[in-house]
Amino acid sequence: MVDMHIHTKYSDGDKTVEEVLKMSEKRGLEYISITDHNTCKQYKDNALNKNIFSGRIIKGVEMNATFKDRQIEILGYNIKDDKIIEEWSQKFFSREVLKKQQEEAKRKLLEICDKKGLIYDENNIEKDIPLTDYITIYIYKELMRHKENYEILGEFTKSLDIFIRKGLMNSKSEYYTGADNIPKPQYENVIQVIHKAGGIAFLAHPFEYRFNNTINFIDELREEKELDGIECFHPSANEYNCRELLEYAKKNNLYISGGSDYHGEKKPEIEIGVGKGNLNISSKIVEEWINL
Repeated sequence: MVDMHIHTKYSDGDKTVEEVLKMSEKRGLEYISITDHNTCKQYKDNALNKNIFSGRIIKGVEMNATFKDRQIEILGYNIKDDKIIEEWSQKFFSREVLKKQQEEAKRKLLEICDKKGLIYDENNIEKDIPLTDYITIYIYKELMRHKENYEILGEFTKSLDIFIRKGLMNSKSEYYTGADNIPKPQYENVIQVIHKAGGIAFLAHPFEYRFNNTINFIDELREEKELDGIECFHPSANEYNCRELLEYAKKNNLYISGGSDYHGEKKPEIEIGVGKGNLNISSKIVEEWINL
């Protein structure tokens, strides 16, 4: 069993690398990849030298990308030169840029909340969060504490993921907070950087974006810049979705990956290795490409 999509404190997870390695060992995983957002700094962590995990660790990263007007994520695996990833990421995700983005996201979302008549107490919104984290998550938690907001929020009360994907990142939504003057990494360039670093590029969790036609969207992406693979196994994909992605990958000669997208207590329903309890990803799917 494998888990090729895990986050730690080096981005927006709440567990250390050591904690993740211990959980992976306890779960009996054969392969893992710690895919923090826009960085490979997790692979410099001292915990990796402690022989905690007896399986194999594949150096990976999850990179934010913009395609047309939507934010998506690209998983990079088999990264050989992480310095290339770090240097490129500094153009878009330096501390100064992340600080500005965090401040802007908070300002915009609270303005939207006021306009919509949503109830919140700004003092209850967690302060001094890491710059690699997302302030909008903590604003959402505060909104969800007030039952009076549920009717206004509608389907966004179902999950944080729906709020983020169909609201905050959707330019057609009244909750859209993505428009700003900060340069955004474009999809084609993200693929190029992953390849330049010696890695291979996979579209992360296609069904999490909640497009009207996910397969058509993947086709559009591949017309602009070809992918190496698709993350077919993920908590956002039900059995039918997963089968659809597997068939698509096979038909188009794309590699297959999968993972829990573990973040710790921020997503308490997600566990390493098994996701919401039903993931059981065979090592055979990643053994086709981990030695490229």
